[in-house]
Amino acid sequence: MIQSPKLSRRARWAIPAGALVITGGVLAGSLITAAQAAPGLPARTAAQLLAEVADSTPPPLTGTVVETASFGLPSLPASGNATSLSSLLTGSHTIRVWYASPGHFRLAVPQSLSESDVIRDGRTAWLWQSTLNKVTKFTLPAHAPEQGSGSVPQQPLTPQQAAQQVLAAVGPTTTVRVNSNVTVAGQAAYALVLAPKDARSLIGQVQIDVDGHNGVPLRLQVFARGASSPAFQVGYTDIAFVKPAAADLSFTPPPGATVTQVNLSDHPAAAKHHARPDVTTIGSGWVTVLELPSSDLTSGPSAPGSGHSPGDDAAVLRTLLAAATPVHGAWGSGRLLRTSLVSVLITDQGHAFVGAVQPSVLYDAAAAQPH
Repeated sequence: MIQSPKLSRRARWAIPAGALVITGGVLAGSLITAAQAAPGLPARTAAQLLAEVADSTPPPLTGTVVETASFGLPSLPASGNATSLSSLLTGSHTIRVWYASPGHFRLAVPQSLSESDVIRDGRTAWLWQSTLNKVTKFTLPAHAPEQGSGSVPQQPLTPQQAAQQVLAAVGPTTTVRVNSNVTVAGQAAYALVLAPKDARSLIGQVQIDVDGHNGVPLRLQVFARGASSPAFQVGYTDIAFVKPAAADLSFTPPPGATVTQVNLSDHPAAAKHHARPDVTTIGSGWVTVLELPSSDLTSGPSAPGSGHSPGDDAAVLRTLLAAATPVHGAWGSGRLLRTSLVSVLITDQGHAFVGAVQPSVLYDAAAAQPH
């Protein structure tokens, strides 16, 4: 699958592990190619599609991906940075994709009069921010994983990456079925639907639209429980299964650019720096909860070369916390922010609990922790 470097912890503060990565914005779903009349494809069972998605190796391709989200959040302070918390939660992302292999790809996020790119060429990865004319060059370890180093900021995720994360929750806690075939980005696709059995999950179902000819996930939609429209979706609006031109996969810093070099091969441990070992996972599958010190929501350095402003994120988090409701119980007291798909509990004792779950699950997680 197409992998891109990992999100910084600011963009990960609301990730229900193994279920959903929250990115994207509130743009209406019309930017994702609308499903058309069901195209004819050979019959496939849910088990066959699950195996196909898990085992398929995407062929070379180029295309355009759009991410959208509608979580019912309050109006957040605007930011011109495509990787800021405000942009990730409430912006719209269009991503150009050039993919030759897991170690050779380019993702570009165009914006008005600017662009941010991540390019991987073997052991070298580049992050380019045109607005700042700033380039970060990462030298990766010889045996760096194909998804890249955890120290490299991530562009918004692709349908393949999102599908793999959701499939991690498949098991006895999940019902799986195949809906009528759909058309996505001009391609005939199977509609694979996964639904949590546990009513404590805020996720009603996840639909993965799988290309009928090569098993590539073309679109992923996440529906809140009881909702008829997706709260989050990421999908191709156009796609061509052709090898990208060499020029699209190479990068040379533009004249006058400030270039910072980060040699991860000299410091292998640095690649794991942003994995945040102080983040604790509680539970599993669809009702997984993340526990992290609430100070992580507003402090700490940005990823190298991210051009990220902690002040921007702090303003966003102040807005979110102002919309949170005071709560208390046997676990203590704090504030609860609940959206259609995610609940966040920030306790007065200095911890935050996050999950795509009912608040009661967060309360149980908080009560189980030592005070």
